[in-house]
Amino acid sequence: MAGNLYYGDYLKLDQLLGAQELESAKAGPAAHDEMLFIIVHQAYELWFKQILWELDAVTRCLSGGRVDERDIAAAVHHLERVAEIQRLLMQQIDVLETMTPLDFLEFRDALMPASGFQSAQWRMIENRLGMRPEDRVRFSNAKYTSRLNDADAGRVEQVEQEPSIFDLVQAWLERTPFVDTGMFDFWKAYREAVSGMLEADERAIRENVTLTAEEIAAQLKGQEKTREHFRALFDADLYEAQRQAGDRRLSHAGLKAALLIHLYRAEPILHGPFRLLQILADIDEGFTAWRYRHALMAMRMIGTKIGTGGSSGHKYLREAADRNRVYTDLINLSTFFIPRSALPALPDEVARQLGFQWTG
Repeated sequence: MAGNLYYGDYLKLDQLLGAQELESAKAGPAAHDEMLFIIVHQAYELWFKQILWELDAVTRCLSGGRVDERDIAAAVHHLERVAEIQRLLMQQIDVLETMTPLDFLEFRDALMPASGFQSAQWRMIENRLGMRPEDRVRFSNAKYTSRLNDADAGRVEQVEQEPSIFDLVQAWLERTPFVDTGMFDFWKAYREAVSGMLEADERAIRENVTLTAEEIAAQLKGQEKTREHFRALFDADLYEAQRQAGDRRLSHAGLKAALLIHLYRAEPILHGPFRLLQILADIDEGFTAWRYRHALMAMRMIGTKIGTGGSSGHKYLREAADRNRVYTDLINLSTFFIPRSALPALPDEVARQLGFQWTG
């Protein structure tokens, strides 16, 4: 009957609040801080479930051959919620660190061999964002799902086989219509602007009277490295060779579109796409920061001991923070930015299209 729903029944509080079973109490007196340990990690898993809920919604927004501007806005909204949840994940470490290393030792041995390696939802989040098996730090040369039971491994590997958000974003970028409109060839105009910028930078170095000859030579050497970065960018074959070598991941067409979106993000039609690329980079950085913080906590709690899952503890976590990235190409785009004052001017008709200024 309508109106009879009870708060505790709706939230299943009997099951939820009864789900903290202390392993330490099975062999003697309960270790007080094990309750905190369980609740923090259960809270992580609840937030992981919400993150997956949002990422699945983003996947639906970006699927298909055409992505409406309203779908971009919806995807940004879902991803911004993920970014807010990330802040909570970081704050939970603060709560967990109220437990001292000696407090943890009171029940640590009872947890083996369970560990965060066995969080299927976390692996699903990584896969949904676009983590590939070859990108991962390997532990004992085993498959990353080797510590999961069969049911969880199946769920994780199923997500691995599905198009990731990275795949969908790349395909969407490759369809960007404004890279070459016929009236405006962004890549040609951008390349000319880069050439002018690099020449001006080199001239400024050579004419800087405050520098010694050795300092000028050193700065010119650095300038040549910058030229090499741009040389690879403008040579599609060289770019693809770097991609095959694992130095880049985003396709050349996708990178060109991402640069266009960032450099001309003030144009109304590009503001939503810019926010989408920016929030993906933010989330990638957020999970990296969370992994680093987790590694520091592990070092504080167990020092150089082996983790409960058999890994090298903080060392593995630190390596994973360095390696387990997805959107580094978006984060590194700033390498190829040029000053706004050097941006090629858009033809009036192109500016009109980018501004939604349509007339009947």
